[in-house]
Amino acid sequence: MSGKKSSQKAARAEQREAERNKPIRSSVKTTITKARKLILQNDLDAARLSVKEAARALDKAAQKGVIHPNNAARRKSRLMKRLNQALATSQEREEHDST
Repeated sequence: MSGKKSSQKAARAEQREAERNKPIRSSVKTTITKARKLILQNDLDAARLSVKEAARALDKAAQKGVIHPNNAARRKSRLMKRLNQALATSQEREEHDST
C-alpha cells in the first residue's frame, strides 16, 4: 500500500464498494446459473421465467453501477440466445413428432 493519504483512502473506499457489490454480483450469477440449468434440462416454461428474472437482476446491477451496462447487455443477449435456440429445437422436435 502506498504511503500517501489519498491512495490509502481510495483503497479503503474500494474495499467498502467491493463488499457492497459482492452480494449483488453473487445473486446475478446465481440467477443466470439457474436459468442456464433450466434451459439445459428443457424445462422451457420455467426457463422463460428464470431468464426474465436474470435479465432483471442484470439490469438492476448495471443501474446500480455494480457491473458495466455493456456487460449486462452481453450476458442478457447470450442468455436469450440460448433460450431461443432451445425453443427452436423443441419446436422442431414437436413438428417432427407430429408428422
